[in-house]
Amino acid sequence: MAIKTDYQYADLRPLMTRMTGDEKHDSAATSTLDVLWVLYDQVLSVGPDRVDDPQRDRFLLSKGHGPMAYYAVLAAKGFLDPSELDRFGEFDSRLGFHPDRMLAPGVEIGSGSLGHGLPLALGVTLGLRARGLDRPRVVVLVGDAELDEGSNHEAIQVAGRWGLGRLTTVVIDNRSSSTGWPGGIADRFAREGWATRVVDGRDHTALHQALSATFTDRPLAVVAEVEPRGGNR
Repeated sequence: MAIKTDYQYADLRPLMTRMTGDEKHDSAATSTLDVLWVLYDQVLSVGPDRVDDPQRDRFLLSKGHGPMAYYAVLAAKGFLDPSELDRFGEFDSRLGFHPDRMLAPGVEIGSGSLGHGLPLALGVTLGLRARGLDRPRVVVLVGDAELDEGSNHEAIQVAGRWGLGRLTTVVIDNRSSSTGWPGGIADRFAREGWATRVVDGRDHTALHQALSATFTDRPLAVVAEVEPRGGNR
């Protein structure tokens, strides 16, 4: 059931402060805040009244170990009653430390075990194509360190080779990867046939322009650069 709200971007941090406990993963959450807002406010064709609509866009949060910003955006957009944020992580709350698609409205996958979101997004994209649904976009948000997982490399290869133009991967680059290299993320996707964009992950105009770019013959990777892990935003 949709919940009428009039929240704006400035309300997200106060919404996040309503969630307390030892498993908040503040840095992981705040690094995604701007990307999530731009996606849900300006880019994705989704809504609380369309959670089962076959033609909706699909958003998959692979970076699910820090879902506070995600829950705040879902509350701001009417998927959740903001009062539920106060019970984040409690035993019988729908808002667990990792999002659960069976509990939280608007959540497409259960996540938190890193490295699974991009392969799942690949499967969702192929599933939609098999059903003849060629309008919905599939957008997956991953962290830069997740790309160390081998399953991601296989998904990057397949999506590029098969020209899955409805698939977008957003990489939050806060330089937390232990084996990556500066500036190498976009190049990695480009070498496998993806279109790529590198933007300031706090610049809403740049994010909107990058995330709105779509291609019929190849997937899109948007690298959103934010402050290094341990930054104060």
